[in-house]
Amino acid sequence: MDTGTHLVMGIGLAGLATVDPVVASNPAIHMAVLIGTVVGSQAPDFDTFLRLKGNASYIRNHRGISHSLPAIAIWTALITGILQLIYRGSLPWLHIGSWVLLAVCVHVFTDLFNAYGTQAMRPFTDKWISWNIIHIFDPFIFATHLIAIGLWAIGAWNPAGIFIVLYACTAVYFIWRTIAQRATLRSVQRLDQQHLPSDINIVIPTISLDGWNVVKRAADGSFFVGDLRKGKLRWHDQVICSDHPAVAKSRNDPAIRSFLYFTKFACADVKEHNWGYEVRWSDVRYRHRKQYPFVGVLLMDRDFKTVGSYVGWLSDDRLMKRLRMNTY
Repeated sequence: MDTGTHLVMGIGLAGLATVDPVVASNPAIHMAVLIGTVVGSQAPDFDTFLRLKGNASYIRNHRGISHSLPAIAIWTALITGILQLIYRGSLPWLHIGSWVLLAVCVHVFTDLFNAYGTQAMRPFTDKWISWNIIHIFDPFIFATHLIAIGLWAIGAWNPAGIFIVLYACTAVYFIWRTIAQRATLRSVQRLDQQHLPSDINIVIPTISLDGWNVVKRAADGSFFVGDLRKGKLRWHDQVICSDHPAVAKSRNDPAIRSFLYFTKFACADVKEHNWGYEVRWSDVRYRHRKQYPFVGVLLMDRDFKTVGSYVGWLSDDRLMKRLRMNTY
């Protein structure tokens, strides 16, 4: 989920913590829990500092080990330990640690529901898990949390009651979205007149509750990109992947390896220039205004030696500016 949603969920969990008599009976402990759940709800995304090492490193590792099973324990122990130092050991560590642990777990768990996914099952597997059920910013989740926090702020009702209702509704919403996603996938297979048993379909949530993006990977390696709106399936683009020798060579570049490590829905296109080759890998899951802005681009000379590279989110115009900066 986005940073704002993780923030309001951290505050919401602090409100829910009032069901714990130890927390509810002591304002100092409750404040420590609030700090812990807010920080815990953000902690797995502290790997954003990997941007300092470059986009390729960030894309390869973001939501990776920082969202893993060992990391959940480490974040919990670290945040709880720091709070104990701040409060000079006066906090009931088991209660504080439990709510911090819940905040970190909720962050990782909710991230599994969007298209980006996480490596939440490391060290058992480094597979990216993305369930494609909830958009990275979900208006319902964000709005209901804001309403609940507002009711808590004005003292409209007991916070324990407010947030029990909130998270019961949130759980029902996640279940409903899961059912809707599976029903949508079945609808795509039924509506696609060209569907073959060997085709692999995925549906990707949008910010609209009744809108889904659709990607089909055909047996020949090409992709069909479309959407499902109001029960109507429309294909907008067919993406043909190049088999140019430069594509195979590009896979050896560290930046491109990072890009391909993150996504299984990448397709390469090659442009030949008088100075060499431009290989552009695009993640076909993210189509915007007839473009695929999440890219891994490698420039190579005629001997397939790297001249420049870029991995990240960019429009065509900004991408070419960045590549020119790297090559001159």
